[in-house]
Amino acid sequence: MRTTTGVPFTLRIFVAGGDPEGLRIVERSNWVGKALMFPRLLLQSIKQRSEFGQAGVYLLLGPREDADGDLLYIGEGDMIKPRLESHYSNKDFWDRAVFFVDTSGQLNKAHVQFLEARLIQLARSAKRIPLENGNVPQEPSLSEFDRADMEVFLQNMLDILPVLGVNAFEQAPQRPVQNPATPTAEPDLFYLRAKGIEARGFESSQGFTVLAGSQAVLTEGGLANYAHWISQERQKMQELGVLVQESSYLRFTQDYSFRAPSTAAAAILARGASGPREWMDSQGRTMKELRELALQR
Repeated sequence: MRTTTGVPFTLRIFVAGGDPEGLRIVERSNWVGKALMFPRLLLQSIKQRSEFGQAGVYLLLGPREDADGDLLYIGEGDMIKPRLESHYSNKDFWDRAVFFVDTSGQLNKAHVQFLEARLIQLARSAKRIPLENGNVPQEPSLSEFDRADMEVFLQNMLDILPVLGVNAFEQAPQRPVQNPATPTAEPDLFYLRAKGIEARGFESSQGFTVLAGSQAVLTEGGLANYAHWISQERQKMQELGVLVQESSYLRFTQDYSFRAPSTAAAAILARGASGPREWMDSQGRTMKELRELALQR
């Protein structure tokens, strides 16, 4: 499933309390769904809103204790309010929540169970954020019509979530299409070769995507304090199964997107790195050189 449709769309974001970091209500044109996002500390003051009494699917996000980055919990409820109240008491990690309901009130228990199961599947496949969910729920049995409707509802959710800063479901983008005129050449790919390893990747709107099969340095040297994030990023990727050990190096098991070429290079080389200087095309030109050439045209 594509996590974005590539089709332009319009969102309306209502900042309910006048605080951009407070309650935000998001609607999409020509869609019956609605998203509410808010910090944990507001739950008690906003839980009487009518949306909390509807069936929906929700996400809880908060910082990891042992590393940088977030944890994610995905759940559902035929009423959102009691589920979030329970998590307010029993789950300490989360500091913000987002949930989706249907403005027409037509979502039922089976619908939200389906959405929960699909979101967990997508999050596990994307491997962007560790999941707090202990179990992987089975999809409920839906009619052919209901299933199609829920896939459309899900796609709209996936279009909205990145706008709210939730990137847990983003799959790596498609690699560039090969030019039929030069079938032997890899299209718009960059290479990083150092310390006996080789990695391949390409730039996209998500940042920089490293291709499956690429290699990363196994052993980390002494990282400066400011570069401690590199070790944490590599640790997270190994925990998620994105990086696995192969004799003397680490191997990418899937295409994986980083925020920038430098972030990708640092994770691969296990040190601070300038991506524009490390990544080269098939002719040995650095990304920095290619950018400078593009400015001269």
